[in-house]
Amino acid sequence: MQGFADVMAPLNLLLALVGVVIGTAVGVLPGIGPAMTVALLLPVTYGMEPVQAFIMFAGIFYGGMYGGSTTSILLNTPGESSSVVTAIEGNKMAKAGRAAQALATAAIGSFVAGTIGTLLLVLITPFVVDFAVSLGAPDYFALMLLAFIAVTSVLGSSRVRGFISLLLGLTIGLVGIDSVSGQQRLTLGIPQLADGIDVVVVAVGIFAVGEALWVAAHLRRKPAEVIPVGRPWMGRKDWKRSWKPWLRGTAFGFPFGALPAGGAEIPTFLSYATEKRLTKHPEEFGKGAIEGVAGPEAANNASAAGTLVPMLAIGLPTNATAAVMLAAFQSYGIQPGPLLFEREASLVWVLIASLFVGNLLLLLLNLPLAPAWAKLLQIPRPYLYAGILFFASMGAYAVNAQPLDLFLLLTLGLLGFAMRRFGLPVLPLIVGVILGPRAELQGRRSLQLSGGELSGLVGGPVSYSVYAVIVLVLLWPLVHRFVVSPLRARNAAA
Repeated sequence: MQGFADVMAPLNLLLALVGVVIGTAVGVLPGIGPAMTVALLLPVTYGMEPVQAFIMFAGIFYGGMYGGSTTSILLNTPGESSSVVTAIEGNKMAKAGRAAQALATAAIGSFVAGTIGTLLLVLITPFVVDFAVSLGAPDYFALMLLAFIAVTSVLGSSRVRGFISLLLGLTIGLVGIDSVSGQQRLTLGIPQLADGIDVVVVAVGIFAVGEALWVAAHLRRKPAEVIPVGRPWMGRKDWKRSWKPWLRGTAFGFPFGALPAGGAEIPTFLSYATEKRLTKHPEEFGKGAIEGVAGPEAANNASAAGTLVPMLAIGLPTNATAAVMLAAFQSYGIQPGPLLFEREASLVWVLIASLFVGNLLLLLLNLPLAPAWAKLLQIPRPYLYAGILFFASMGAYAVNAQPLDLFLLLTLGLLGFAMRRFGLPVLPLIVGVILGPRAELQGRRSLQLSGGELSGLVGGPVSYSVYAVIVLVLLWPLVHRFVVSPLRARNAAA
């Protein structure tokens, strides 16, 4: 309740509104997903007080999540992988003259899922915090190792590419002064690098600059063909066909969001498959079924709320957007984890309260303003990406006011471009940069406590269980190839 009281102060309410508008506006632009939206706008909040910054940040976070659905429905251009399923039916609905209904079910579904997901966040996070407080250094080290393995093994088309990306992230995370020995590492004799490379510069460079260079290199120069849209509305039949998919999508999305590398991709596909199986109008699927927009869009937004549980309670990001939000906490010198609720209780509850408020503002804004958002999609590409590069450069320079940061931004942007060119997933790199130094700290602490014995890395039942899961994740492809596949082939032959 204190969190709601803080958010309802006039200035804070205005910041929540600004965050929602900016988040949606940038999220609507083609090729820009929530992670890039948050990374690009991260420096905007840099000069503010932490409470005000996170109120605005909550609006940007949920606004960016919503904006992707507009692009998917009207342009058939998903801002990120979790919006792919929305595009399947949403764009077909738009082409059939039902863009207003598709945008309405996406907006209301996002609101329903976001509200339920945030409520679950309030109820579940304190229990996760109680569990996290009981963990020792070996348990934390094991959990971070699981996060590394999960983001490299589960995401992307190749494990090797995932591990290459993680290695790049860990290398960037090593730059600076060793916290134990005081020696400089990978600084190349440059004094400004002694404090390490700022996480904000890494996030903006890899996401915003890398993505802008990539999209600008591939998209046509002419404005996109946008399907015209009126004010979103839903008839009685649309409501009847949408409310169950919203709830089922929420049930799929929240648990997957809270899992390491669970992400929003799997629950959106599961939601789509479920709706296709349960629908009373199977003939409409593939031609513009409203259930195929309602369910996946709810799953996507519920997953976003789910990602905040491990991020706030344990300090583990489970997707790219959560990783960038973790960078925001660190830029204020705040360390997410079990002690966050004790040391920064007012900040955490303001953030969670502002998620509720931002979610409501999103619904009130997006239903009447959908035609305005659609006009944003007609901005010519050269202006759009020149603007992104300009704001990214301004933001990165504002962090430390060092010209070196601009050089680092360009270098990291080119690295991000090269990663997309060669199919390397971006998330393992960001997770490596953020969690690498923390994993090193916990690992070395564990070894110091055990006098250098490797057995010190195994602390108790939690670390045993986590290592068992890691072995399972690593061995599963071999088991699938040599055991499961031959069994299926034998059964098919029989």
